[in-house]
Amino acid sequence: MSDPDIGLDTLLDLDGSILEQEGGHWIKIEVRRVPMSVHALHGIRYSLTLHDKYGTRVLGYDNAHAVKPPKKFKFSGRRLPYDHRHRTSSDRGVPYAFESAYRLLEDFFAEVDRAIKEAQQ
Repeated sequence: MSDPDIGLDTLLDLDGSILEQEGGHWIKIEVRRVPMSVHALHGIRYSLTLHDKYGTRVLGYDNAHAVKPPKKFKFSGRRLPYDHRHRTSSDRGVPYAFESAYRLLEDFFAEVDRAIKEAQQ
């Protein structure tokens, strides 16, 4: 029997949150339960984003769409990952290895700290 995801309730409780950060940055969290599927293996649909003072997304973790592989690689017949992160405002997404809601929150907030620190330099 697998261990329950202790962070899932916390993540679900954060749905709809807007959290102010340093330097005018802000975080938006959207999460809801959905039926488990190929697109939502964990039974949740999520979007965790960091925005600058102008409202531009500068960082994001979500599972709203599949990550498209670079054209130089052949991915015929492979399952495209839905869990991914956007490391910059122009990043189209790189796969994210979703382990748990708790780990998602840890990884996201560590990246938020890094991005805000970088922006202040």
